[in-house]
Amino acid sequence: MNRFGATILDAEGLTLSAAEKTFFRQANPYGFILFARNIDTPDQVRGLCAEMRACVGRDAPITIDQEGGRVQRLRAPIWTEWMPPLDFVAAAGARAAEAMYLRYRLIAAELNDLGIDSNCAPMVDIAGPQTHDFLRNRCYGTSPETVATLGRAAAEGMLAGGVLPVLKHIPGHGRASLDSHYDLPTVDAPHDALSAHDFAPFKALNDLPMGMTAHLVYSSLDDRPATLSPKVMQVIREEIGFDNLIMTDDISMKALQGSLTDLSRAALEAGCDVILHCNGSLDARREVAEAAGPMSFAAQTRALRALNARIAPDELDIPAARAQLQTLLHGT
Repeated sequence: MNRFGATILDAEGLTLSAAEKTFFRQANPYGFILFARNIDTPDQVRGLCAEMRACVGRDAPITIDQEGGRVQRLRAPIWTEWMPPLDFVAAAGARAAEAMYLRYRLIAAELNDLGIDSNCAPMVDIAGPQTHDFLRNRCYGTSPETVATLGRAAAEGMLAGGVLPVLKHIPGHGRASLDSHYDLPTVDAPHDALSAHDFAPFKALNDLPMGMTAHLVYSSLDDRPATLSPKVMQVIREEIGFDNLIMTDDISMKALQGSLTDLSRAALEAGCDVILHCNGSLDARREVAEAAGPMSFAAQTRALRALNARIAPDELDIPAARAQLQTLLHGT
């Protein structure tokens, strides 16, 4: 098999332009990601997914950010509007794990219906006093044990629905007091504290098929952002034990400084398997694809292993699942 391009890329609109189709055929990205600008009607999304896969001539994974709360690309009135995860967990109380499974099983059903077979969740960053507002209510809890349990429930719900989960943000974003979309956060906690607390949910979920890096500096590990750090990647692979596919968070985020070429190469040299690039021009996407090149043989092995984790969805009585979830959240 020809090696996949070491990229996950997006599209500008509701359909692919002729130039995008030509580019995707040449670049052969491992997969694609959708944003709100790519979403209109169910039939339109199905058509766009089909166009993307036709360009590369295979059943490429197509992912999306469908966490709930502020971060969800599929919105009402066509799709379910979900409350933020932290509020959802509070509403479910002692039965939060069961509710979280149903939440993500229903999310998976909506995604699978559209041809989307991956979701950038669970997010197992741990909320703390300093967690920036951009992240806090996206978290599942404030303890490693709670977050790991609920992350597992979310992942199992997606996998049962034929959707590949993407574990994020490895090795933990909860201590960051800045928004990495705009600034580079630095976490000064010692390594042993990070290992015992922040890394713990990722260790517990290190069998999930895909993960996404965090754009922040852990000063006790390296002075480079985790996405670009061979030292942090060694911690992820060896200490956390995550040996499946690792994608970068979006390398166009302002936490990372440098050209797209330099950032792409540095992330791959650090040990990431695939470059996620979003919200750029066609020329920017070309630059990333050229810099990334084909996947390494090790990355391709992990990429194929992730694809093999896709299964046909189990049967789901959607009205019954929704009713059960309402009972868990409201007791009626």
